[in-house]
Amino acid sequence: MSEYPQAHFLTSANAQSQFVADDGAEVAVAGRSNAGKSSAINIIVNRRQFARTSKTPGRTQLVNFFSLADGKRLVDLPGYGFARVSVATRQHWGELLADYFRTRSSLQGLILVADIRRRLTDYDEHMLEFAESVDLPVHILLTKADKLKRGQRSQAVLEVRKELGERATVQSFSALTRDGEIEARTVLEKFLRS
Repeated sequence: MSEYPQAHFLTSANAQSQFVADDGAEVAVAGRSNAGKSSAINIIVNRRQFARTSKTPGRTQLVNFFSLADGKRLVDLPGYGFARVSVATRQHWGELLADYFRTRSSLQGLILVADIRRRLTDYDEHMLEFAESVDLPVHILLTKADKLKRGQRSQAVLEVRKELGERATVQSFSALTRDGEIEARTVLEKFLRS
């Protein structure tokens, strides 16, 4: 049973003028193209294929708005970094994301998805900077935690927490084993209540 039985897709936007009305509360989810962002969204919302997964990294190429409940939205941002796209497309995404972060007063938090084996990249740092520019709280999901042994997983989380300090909260997460599911959903709900 989904945690959000009324959850549904609203629209995809390729320009600021196509964003949904800026009311209620929304949480953005961002991540490098091959970090498992769509799988993480599906586990947190507890709906299979809610956000479409693909074997080809970088399938999310638009800003996708989903309604979770009345006045509560989740926004799936374009996967960045690994996607094979033109320089012009990459530049457009950068401008689209800048517009999104700068203009959305309903935006209450950012969930940043990163592969636990690769830690944080320059792209993740860029997303952190977007969030900091508008004083937005960030929670980091270190995904694919099932690929590491328990000790390695704990060490990775500790290292990222140390690196970031107060800039973000951090947890390990696995879409495969659902490890970290409740913690991630709790953060989503907390952001939506902000």
